[in-house]
Amino acid sequence: MRVPLPALLGGSALLLLLLRWRRRRALWRKVAEAQERQELSLVRMEAAARRFREQHPSLKMASILSLPLPELSKKLRDGSLPLDHVFYAYVGKALQIATETNCITEFLQESETQLRKAKLMEKQGLLYGVPVSIKDSIDCQGHDSTLGFIKNLNKPAAEDSVVVQVLKRQGAIPFVKTNVPQSLISYDCKNLIFGQTRNPLMFTRTPGGSSGGEGALVGGGGSILGIGTDVGGSLRFPAAFCGICAIKPTGKRLSKRGVMAGVVGQKAVAAAVGPLAKDVESLALCLRALLCEDMFSLDTTVPPLPFNEEVYSSTKPLRIGYYETDFFTMPSPAMRRAVRETKELLEEAGHTLVPFELTNVDYVIFNYCVRGMFADGGSSFVRKFKGEMEKGGIGLFFWLTKAPHWLKTLLSWISKPFVPRFSSIVRSLKENTVDEVWSLHHEIEDFCHQFVSQWQKLNLDVMLCPMLGPALGIGYPAKLSVAVSYTMLYNALDFPAGVVPVTLVTDEDEEQLKDYKGYYQDWWDRTLAKVSGARFSRGTSSPFPSSGHPQASPPLCAPGFSRQCGDARGRAVRGLALAGGAVPALHEGGGDPQPEEEQFLLSLLSWSRIPANSSVGHPLV
Repeated sequence: MRVPLPALLGGSALLLLLLRWRRRRALWRKVAEAQERQELSLVRMEAAARRFREQHPSLKMASILSLPLPELSKKLRDGSLPLDHVFYAYVGKALQIATETNCITEFLQESETQLRKAKLMEKQGLLYGVPVSIKDSIDCQGHDSTLGFIKNLNKPAAEDSVVVQVLKRQGAIPFVKTNVPQSLISYDCKNLIFGQTRNPLMFTRTPGGSSGGEGALVGGGGSILGIGTDVGGSLRFPAAFCGICAIKPTGKRLSKRGVMAGVVGQKAVAAAVGPLAKDVESLALCLRALLCEDMFSLDTTVPPLPFNEEVYSSTKPLRIGYYETDFFTMPSPAMRRAVRETKELLEEAGHTLVPFELTNVDYVIFNYCVRGMFADGGSSFVRKFKGEMEKGGIGLFFWLTKAPHWLKTLLSWISKPFVPRFSSIVRSLKENTVDEVWSLHHEIEDFCHQFVSQWQKLNLDVMLCPMLGPALGIGYPAKLSVAVSYTMLYNALDFPAGVVPVTLVTDEDEEQLKDYKGYYQDWWDRTLAKVSGARFSRGTSSPFPSSGHPQASPPLCAPGFSRQCGDARGRAVRGLALAGGAVPALHEGGGDPQPEEEQFLLSLLSWSRIPANSSVGHPLV
């Protein structure tokens, strides 16, 4: 008996739909299980914190939470502050911030066991008893590193990443993992598994990303020290948006073994592991602890260069380059003012400020960063989303990666007169040959040498730069992907970069924003003009008034000096600190990091602060 063709086709279609339905149901079941584990983690945190409060009803948790990390660490090591008091104070505070912002994905229950073992440690490390939060993408033994992908659920890490191992050997207690955007290639913080993380200073805003969970938790006071990663601003955006401090070292300064990457294998844009904290002294303490023999022996690819106290403590005046714009992303009025005010403070402190003009940033972003990261046309990145139920808001990117080369060429040519930046993105998403990739890497090396030469010609120690801010509304980073120019430049150069809060958005900044046009006046510029104000809101509740958002201090950078130039480098970092913002690294023409690079940066960053008596809410970021 022959089956009619229409019936056969209809049956096949029905079978395919049934299989797809079963597959999606299985995926949703995995998501639901992960969300249940997340809820159970919060329940366990609540139970642990409540049990401790009942045992110590007179203990004032606020006095512990108010201590800066260096002072807290000292009290823990000399025994004047019990380890469990600190641990459970932060468990309770972290639970509160997680409830408000959805920043925690998992409570590391073994941290309570580690707490008990820490009390018996004979050798107390620099971070003895300090609770530390860990970004989702950094492996912790027995726990998932999901990157927001369903396929990575129920695949616990076999061992701790090197950076977590070193933290534990220094006495630190990793106690939670924090949320990230799907794939990490975003400066928002949302995925289908754990949902959207919110800014602790204003719930309608994003905390930044991809270390957004860390930014929210540290910014809200639920963690005194967080560890994240950065491949285009992923440490600096959360720090800037949440009003805290962060440093992105050079790519090889801290081990990346056991750290999951958003784009695996690419070498054009250097990724790095780094800390986030409330103040620069805490970042310095973290780097002192991590840059130890354990780090160098567990990962022999890390240059054995310990923290340089002499450089960090130097008080010599600096020669500091600065710029207010990169001529690609027009800075908001608050961003310009942050640079100018920082410049004035640095000059009053005895430093010399020298104008520095960036050129061809558009070429760097499109040809080095976009083309470099997606040199295969984006196909390997797109494959990561195979089998996922959500594409992380990058549907257009998916379509472009799958479009034939001739169509991309035609689309780029047609759109160039009207939307030149879109045209450049389309042109950058081509599949390159091996020879073209090698040529690109060589071109990036030449660019780095040219940048350093310009730096040395001006005899600079460090650079003061703008940082995107204030924090954008939730969902808007996906619509403003081009606004990463101020941060991603220094990943391409592989310079260290840091961010500190400098000032707050003012009513005058808001008024001046009405005249914001952008350099290209395309849809990205129009969108940025719409959301760059502190008063921009999507109508949900927030703990702060509409004005007074934090503005992060401008980025700073410093390239190639010889190994004998430690003092100059130290001075450079100090100058940057005063200015705040991101400070790109000091290194030898793109080679291995010098021992003094991060110390310079930290020293300079440590001068910048928002006044303690500031009456408004959000830092300028």
